[in-house]
Amino acid sequence: MSVHEVTFSELQLQGKATVERLRKSPAQSLLIRRRDAEDLVLTTAARVELEHTAASVTTRMFVALMQRDGGMRELVADVLPEVFPWVAFLSKEEVHEFVVELVATLRAAESLDTPVPVVQVIEAWRHTAEVLADPELAAILAADTDEDLGVVAAPNVS
Repeated sequence: MSVHEVTFSELQLQGKATVERLRKSPAQSLLIRRRDAEDLVLTTAARVELEHTAASVTTRMFVALMQRDGGMRELVADVLPEVFPWVAFLSKEEVHEFVVELVATLRAAESLDTPVPVVQVIEAWRHTAEVLADPELAAILAADTDEDLGVVAAPNVS
């Protein structure tokens, strides 16, 4: 489903018309394009609540299934390459570890009402796969060293 777009200027100058476009849009949201800043999404509070409820219920059901059924964990590990193709560079044990960590983080993040930890786990494992996909880099990073390699720059967190 595509999201209709408007400029920030349209929102400012034609507020009522923009809200009417929002009301008529199939996704009940508008992408607000801004020239010098991050784009925004305009939607209704009711729509946000519906999406939050749907995501929360889905997460809780998925976690409960994973905790009760070992076969479900194996099934998830089997389908993981369809969701995250980069897991092809992880070993079977690493894929299993990723599934366990992802499920635990989904549960914890849902209880705090934030998706940030889930995205962090996925990104960390994706970066692990990137390293493992490059044998030369993986060997460099796995090698023992007594050298002080200097100060490491802080990660760019956005």
